[in-house]
Amino acid sequence: MSTPVPKQGELSSGPGRVLVFVYGVFAVAATGRSLVQLGTEADKAPFAYTLSLVAAVIYLVATTCLLLGGRRAWRVAVASCAVELLGVLSIGVLSYVDTALFPDKTVWSHFGQGYALLPLVLPFLGLAWLRATRPRDDHG
Repeated sequence: MSTPVPKQGELSSGPGRVLVFVYGVFAVAATGRSLVQLGTEADKAPFAYTLSLVAAVIYLVATTCLLLGGRRAWRVAVASCAVELLGVLSIGVLSYVDTALFPDKTVWSHFGQGYALLPLVLPFLGLAWLRATRPRDDHG
């Protein structure tokens, strides 16, 4: 027997639409901001700005996978949200511990404080949604 696979777009249906929208906004905002910062003042905070670009790529991957749907996209979205959670937690702590690395706000510094802490909440919401839409086996 074959294993059921989420239908095309299932991840972006219902509450997933809001999640896709928020991830999309963060993808665009983080990409734009990090590219501008790296292009105009990279010497000010190269580590922090590069991490913002990494966050932007993770948001782009998560957005794309939520839009695509399907088993593979679901797995990649889970990995993206897990890396995002690890990133926002570790960078959040690091930005308080070593403030010299973060002289300017970034998407994950101070747990996303400059973004109303949404970067801290978003991976939890993403993982909860992905758990709810997890592909099921025919065998139970």
